[in-house]
Amino acid sequence: MRILVSGASIAGPVLAYWLSRHGFDVTVVERAPALRKTGGHAVDLFRPAMDITEKMGVLPRVEALKTGTTRMTLHREGVRRPARVDLSKIFQATSDRHVEIMRDDLGEIYYDAGRDDVEYLFGDSVTALSPDGDVTFEHAAPRRFDIVVGADGLHSNIRRLVFGEEAGLTRFIGAYLAVLSLPDTLGLDGETVMHLGAGRTAGIYSARHLDDARAVFLFRRDEELGYHHRDVLRQKELLREAYAGMHPQVDEWLAGLDGPGPFYFDSITQLRLDTWSRGRVTLVGDAGYCPGPAVGGSTSLAVLGAYVLAGELAAAGGDHERAFAAYEQEMGELVRKSRAFAVGAARSLIPASRAGVWALTTGGRLISALPAGVSRAVAKLNTGGVRMHDSMPVKDYEVAPVA
Repeated sequence: MRILVSGASIAGPVLAYWLSRHGFDVTVVERAPALRKTGGHAVDLFRPAMDITEKMGVLPRVEALKTGTTRMTLHREGVRRPARVDLSKIFQATSDRHVEIMRDDLGEIYYDAGRDDVEYLFGDSVTALSPDGDVTFEHAAPRRFDIVVGADGLHSNIRRLVFGEEAGLTRFIGAYLAVLSLPDTLGLDGETVMHLGAGRTAGIYSARHLDDARAVFLFRRDEELGYHHRDVLRQKELLREAYAGMHPQVDEWLAGLDGPGPFYFDSITQLRLDTWSRGRVTLVGDAGYCPGPAVGGSTSLAVLGAYVLAGELAAAGGDHERAFAAYEQEMGELVRKSRAFAVGAARSLIPASRAGVWALTTGGRLISALPAGVSRAVAKLNTGGVRMHDSMPVKDYEVAPVA
């Protein structure tokens, strides 16, 4: 049985690995000419994704490349004295098993795990799909596949081709994210430096194995901004406007917008599709149910979704109708919880008022001051809140080749 996966970021390589383990013939098509190494930002793997990563045999590589960030220096806008936050205690409160890792590193690890058993077509994309599985590519010759999976992110090409107008069923949750690669002039060693003001935050961090740093910007807006997701000059202009006058150090980071470092900018937007499948096509990860970049645990959700989709296809013997229904049944409630969590997280991480800034800073100080066991015990009482991602179950699928 031949399966095409569009997208080679996170969900695509994880799905390809598990599909090949179950005996499917897998091809992955990726628009970029090679694995994306565009700077990227740090992402979180919570317990379910860590468990799946361990099953794939690549957990040692993931742990070896974790960022190693354990502390934060937090500057409140208009307040001279910074706060010190123990990030290791905050991570321990949110998850029993957690790693923060650069997105590019994680994608490469997952790709390496299955590359020998999967066909990868780089520098190409799908231009048309038929209900029978006939696929037309931008460059490669047309082929027929039994199943097509869109794993190509929030701006999914597969979702646009298959769902048409419904592909735009999104919910803007009031914030924007930008990431800029800069030289590590601060000598960051396990430390994040953060500036926090009403409606905007800016921070910089690095990883133990990197020579450069990442400046991350999160800011609130009640209405969506006018720009195209590929118009980088307009995005940089909007970012400068949002952070004008915040702090001289932030101005230094923004000066890097004129440099050669990779840059990312996007709205924090949720997909609101009720179903992710149509005919022989389904979606996985951000392409189907993005809860919101940076605030909804989308990376862990994508890893789990890819694992579940492959497992349900195997359990159904390749019957896509049965498998897609079971996949959506398994993931539906988790997606709804992630959406609700992301809305609350966006409000908390980007406070709208000075009082909210004070509350967030005070909360960070309090967790830092508490013994780790106490903060972890309190957090475990709230599986719908900060422990929501850890509470997601990981189903055990038997790995046996499909006939």
